[in-house]
Order: sequence, then structure tokens, then C-alpha cells
Amino acid sequence: MDADFFISNRRSLSERIDGLVVLTAGKQMQRCYDEAYRFEQEANFWYLTGINEPDWKLIIHEGESVLVAPKISEISGIFNEHLDAKQALEISGANSVIAESELLDYLKSLTAKNAYTIFPQKQSDYEFQLNSSQNDLTKMLKKHFKNLNDVRPNLNKLRAIKQKPEIMMMRRAINLTRSAFEIVKSELDSYNFEYEAQARFSYEFERAGASHAYDPIVASGENAVTLHYNSNRDGLRQNELVLMDVGASYGGYSADITRTHAFGEATERQRAVHRAVKQAKDQIIDLLKPGKNVKEYLSESDEIMREALKSLNLYESKDDFRKYYPHAISHGLGIETHDPLGAPETFAAGMVLTVEPGIYIPEENIGVRLEDDILIKETGYENLSKLLSSEL
Repeated sequence: MDADFFISNRRSLSERIDGLVVLTAGKQMQRCYDEAYRFEQEANFWYLTGINEPDWKLIIHEGESVLVAPKISEISGIFNEHLDAKQALEISGANSVIAESELLDYLKSLTAKNAYTIFPQKQSDYEFQLNSSQNDLTKMLKKHFKNLNDVRPNLNKLRAIKQKPEIMMMRRAINLTRSAFEIVKSELDSYNFEYEAQARFSYEFERAGASHAYDPIVASGENAVTLHYNSNRDGLRQNELVLMDVGASYGGYSADITRTHAFGEATERQRAVHRAVKQAKDQIIDLLKPGKNVKEYLSESDEIMREALKSLNLYESKDDFRKYYPHAISHGLGIETHDPLGAPETFAAGMVLTVEPGIYIPEENIGVRLEDDILIKETGYENLSKLLSSEL
């Protein structure tokens, strides 16, 4: 993405609000004693700046964009890569850069009735430790602005409608993922372990200048009934299914595709489960179109999944529905693998979302999920991953 993309995004955000905006990048997170995890930028900050380094901040006020450069220690300056002010301005198209030590005085010099930032999410809603950057910034801003508002809903609505450059990047990520899937499927019978498939995906992504959008899932047999299984270390056994949920990230945008294939010969029961999931996927995708009510889509999708479970004799009571199909049918896709859709009442052209029905039967060691990436268009939809076969 060139700087014009980020300039346009900041302009679009400014048109939606009346006031000052202050946002922060994420913090670098500790991996071990003296090493950090590979940094991944907070998606909203990247969407507005294109900057992929920790601890930077952005101020938008009266059409001007000011970046705040973090203080870099002498040791970090020697050992680590860092953007300088010139590079940051070229990437983001911002108007100027100030030092972190100047931030408070700069904010005090600005006159604005309203101030906006991204409020931190609740730690109690998550089973992992949240990055503290947004919480730290919010605490600081509350000391200086009486009327501080959460800008996340506005950004969610903006990010929900993908622009042409974003769709182009997503096509590249999806096509790269499709190509890697085809190679892995063609080689699958020669593998002995789940990690061999993961390694092949990683090789294909890295050699194309991409990376994994999320930790890949290569789950054979009973491992496939664990939805977020990603240790990928088990052996592959004949006559079991292998569920692979993998997506490339290219140019800042994600693919998210799942296929389930047989290792050796599939049993009749495995074929029946796979067939039921594939039929459900195709039917649910056909529900999508601009103007489609989201609640109706979810209700109709649930009914299709109930029928799929009934066809397999897995639905005897209401409790069986979530027992064998325990996750949502769709989520947004974009910068993040679970990108915001802006809580819409209806789907709109430019939205990209997944469709991923799955049936998981722990007592039979069978897990099947199929997932495609769908672009809502002016007159219907486009299955961006359609060229990748869903066959067993």
C-alpha cells in the first residue's frame, strides 16, 4: 500500500467524527528472558499509518496528521531495526513527526471539545493477556480530556467495506493459499507427520514474500475435533481425515481457508460427514448477497446445519446442535483473520467474510470443516477461494 491509501483512510475517519483522534501502536511482547516475539501491529493503527513498529502514536487534528516517535534506547538502536522520521513520513503520508517527550505539551496546545481513542477491551473477555498499549494511552488521555470517546465503532465500519487495493491484496493472499493447498494435497500421502504439511505451507508462503496470517491448523483424526488445535506434531494414520485450516498474509491482508482430506482411503462414514458439510457450505454461501439481513442469514445457516446433522443421525435434541457444531458460521476477513464487519444489520458490497461449516464427532474421531472466503458484490457474491476444490 502506498501513502495515499493511509491518507485516504485518515480522511475518511475524520469525516465521521468531530474532534481530535489519538491512537497508539501495540507494544513489543516478551518471548523469553531477553527476546521479544515477532511484532504484529495493532490493525487499526496499521490501517491509518502503514507503520509496522511498536510504540508509535498518531494524532489526527483538523486535517493534520502527526506521528509520535517512541524513545529508542542506545542499546535498542544498536541491536534492532527502527524507522526514522523520514521513513515514517514516507510510509504514512503524515504531516510531521514529534518526539515522545513532546507529546503531552503538544496535546495541551490543541483545542478540541471531543477527543477519541480506541478504548481497551476487557481482559475478562479473553483467555490470554491483552497488549497494554491501548489501556495505557486511554488512562493518560482521560487525565487531559473531559470528553473522551471510543473511536473503535467508527473504524470498524470503515474497515468493513474493503477498497480495491485491499481486495487486490486479499486475492493475492487467497491465491497463494490455494496454490499451497493444491501442492500439499498432491503430496499428502507421502507425509508421515502433520508438521510436514505445515512446513510445506510455510515454505510456499515464505518464498512468495508472505507469511502465515495465523497459526496454521493441521489436525489428523481425533485432533480435528479440537477447534484450535495447532501443535501439528502428531503422526498421520491411514484411513483418517486431515483437517487443514491455513491462510497466507500478503501485503497486510489475510486469507483463511479450510479443507479436509483423506489420508489413505476414507470410510463411508467419513465420506458422509464430508458430503454433508460440503453441501451445507454451498447452500449457505448461496444465501449471501447485498442487503441480506444478518440475523436472517444466521438463522437460515443454523437451519441448514441442523438438517446436515439430522442427515447423519446426530440430531436428537437441541443440545446436539452445539455439541457437534460448536462455532459460528462466519466472520469478517481482512487485515485481521477475524476482521470487524461493523455490526451491520445487512450485508453490503465490499464486505469480505468466511463461510465455514463444520461437524465434529468426538466419539468417532471425525472432524470436518470446509471454509471459503466470500466477497459481497453489488449484485451477489464472489467466492474468492472457489478455484480450490472442496472434494475429499
